[in-house]
Amino acid sequence: MSITLAPAQSIEQQIDALFTEAYPADKPGATVLIAKDDKVIYRKAFGMANLELNVPMKPESVLELASITKQFTSVAILMLMEQGKLSLEDPLSKFIADYPRGNQITIHHLLNHTSGIKSYTDVAEFMKLARTDMTPLEIINSFKDLPMEFEPGERYAYNNSGYILLGYIIEQVSDMSYEEYIQKNIFDELGMNNSYYGSRSRIIPNRASGYQPSGESHRNAEYLSMTIPYAAGSLMSTVDDMFLWSKAIHHNTLISEKSKQLAFTNNTLNDGKPTYYGYGWGVNELAGFTSIEHTGGIFGFTTSGIYVPEKNIYSIVLSNDNGNGPEPYNLKATAIVLGKPLVEKPAVTLTEEQLQKWTGAYQFEEVVRFITYNDGALYSTREGGQPFKLIPLSENSFQFEDSFTTYDFSMENGKKVSLFTDRINKSKGVETDKTPEPEKESISLPQEILASYEGTYELQPSFQIVVTTKDDRIFAQATGQPQFEIFAENENTFFLKVVEAKVTFNKNPDGTVKSLTLFQGGQEMEGKKIK
Repeated sequence: MSITLAPAQSIEQQIDALFTEAYPADKPGATVLIAKDDKVIYRKAFGMANLELNVPMKPESVLELASITKQFTSVAILMLMEQGKLSLEDPLSKFIADYPRGNQITIHHLLNHTSGIKSYTDVAEFMKLARTDMTPLEIINSFKDLPMEFEPGERYAYNNSGYILLGYIIEQVSDMSYEEYIQKNIFDELGMNNSYYGSRSRIIPNRASGYQPSGESHRNAEYLSMTIPYAAGSLMSTVDDMFLWSKAIHHNTLISEKSKQLAFTNNTLNDGKPTYYGYGWGVNELAGFTSIEHTGGIFGFTTSGIYVPEKNIYSIVLSNDNGNGPEPYNLKATAIVLGKPLVEKPAVTLTEEQLQKWTGAYQFEEVVRFITYNDGALYSTREGGQPFKLIPLSENSFQFEDSFTTYDFSMENGKKVSLFTDRINKSKGVETDKTPEPEKESISLPQEILASYEGTYELQPSFQIVVTTKDDRIFAQATGQPQFEIFAENENTFFLKVVEAKVTFNKNPDGTVKSLTLFQGGQEMEGKKIK
């Protein structure tokens, strides 16, 4: 997406242009609220709340928060800690006596996704129960005996199981249900009168309907019992209530400054490496400022919340389209408010000689990136990926087109080096003589074969891949990601050029397509064709 902004455009006009393009009036939409210094400076809605009834989205619309729920669970735990009812170092076995390795797994590990417990949403068998009402213990029993993925504190792996366990701990310690605890101690306390524990049966005024992509259009989201996401993703709210939430966190209304800083801390692993996650909030950087963030995705809904403590800026976007996540738009909107909007065009004009100076291969810790020159511009290509255009900011600094990712080139000991900055993630690459591997060859398939693969494939409750075709080409779009072309290796297997990944389509005996399997990063994920 590219937005041309006239210099005279106000902040409001710039943000209007951003979200109007992202969420057109006739498609599922989004609600947006941005506040600075505890005052709302932007509050609007885009797109539709209900496609079937032709109801436009409005700022008062109630949408599912998905994983932003984890913030509420985290704060509830910290509130109980401050009351002396638990400790962050309490072992899981204190609350579930027979939990495997429960003496080694602590509340701290559950809060920051370093427990090593397998996330129940990654278990295909469990997700077949998405329509089934389950108690917290029934959910816990579904994953507690699965093998650990790593030792507690050894790695960071985003984990919904940890927050199911935290919800159960809240119930054990408070002698209240999770829903009752959140309602009484947070929603009622803060006047969040339009926030709820999710329900499919309750009448909820201004509730927006959830949608997921289906080909080039949309369909109603699959049914999900709200007992399933529980303390990991069950809450619903409005942007206005989320503003009340943000102010309460900023002003330490519910927890102390000390506890808040625990939640906002970039925790480290056993070996000292950062996780970029605190307790219920991710820790990142945006336009040179520390940002505290979280996103969410669930059947029919995607969300993004960003808080910049140094500037007291809070931006929340709730969407009822889980095929068009709001995070990239929210980042751009927040950067606009910070006075550092995403660069849309070169800040300087460089000669071919100046550009060619930085071409070559750079060896980073885990990957080689190739910088090439073509038609007056530099391009970056990750090994096995596709090229991305670089926009010059200065003679030595470049930014990825439509991205906050940058390169800073220099010379060290007679070699070219590059500092690659993807927001908070920074890595250094050193010039190497490695050359790109020959591009993998693809084959052409008849249009009728390509067309047979069109459809929506569900790999997880909030993660689908939509496959479409156009002009003898085939494309795949994963939830919250851009659409990418896929290339045939054989009749059933396709590969991507943007990342090291491939997709295999699985067929029934009669030749109809029943599912696809995504192979990426050493993992396999099967997705049933649901439409």
